[in-house]
Parts: sequence; structure tokens; C-alpha cells
Amino acid sequence: MSLGYLYAGILLVAGFVFVILATTVSNILSPHKKTKEKAQTYESGEKPIGSAWVQYPLGFYIFALLFVAFDVDIVFIISWAVIFKQLSVFGFVEMLFFILILALGLVYAWRKGVTRWI
Repeated sequence: MSLGYLYAGILLVAGFVFVILATTVSNILSPHKKTKEKAQTYESGEKPIGSAWVQYPLGFYIFALLFVAFDVDIVFIISWAVIFKQLSVFGFVEMLFFILILALGLVYAWRKGVTRWI
């Protein structure tokens, strides 16, 4: 067994012990008295106006999912570009296929109207 794994295991256990100990001590020492001010909704120092419940359009959620999906794909493409010379023609063809599938997904989302904000 490598000594590095032992050190990593010790740090992992120490991290868990620290979190559990800090949480337990803060629960024991913190005041638990409920007041009207503590129960009030807090929003950046401003008094709330109206209800905090607001329904956002589903399009915002889907657009955010598309952003995350394409963001992850960009990370994959950057890592591919770093080792591009080692992959030769086969790696290039694979990446073209990958980008084609991404483009088809974007065209589909565009045709469905997901990219329209307003």
C-alpha cells in the first residue's frame, strides 16, 4: 500500500471529524430562542414586498439546461484539442461526429423554440 493513500485517508477522516465536531459544537453553543425578527424573510436587507413565491417560465429552466449541457461539451472539446496530435485521423472523425450530434441537438432546440427568451 502506498504511503500517499494513507495520508489521503487520514486527511479524509480528519475532514469528516472536523465537520461533525464543528456542527455539534455550534448546535450546543448557539442560542435557540425564536423571535419575530428571526422568523421574518430576509432578502439583502430589504423588507419583503408581497409573496416570495414566483413561478418562472419553463423556458428559462430548459435554456439553463442547454447552457450546462453545452458548457460540459466545451470542456470535453478542449481536452480533446490538447491531445489532438496523438489521436490522428480517427480522433478527428470522432470529434466531427460529436460536434454534428451537438449541432443537431441545438437545431432541434432552436426549432422547438427553446432558445427564444421573450
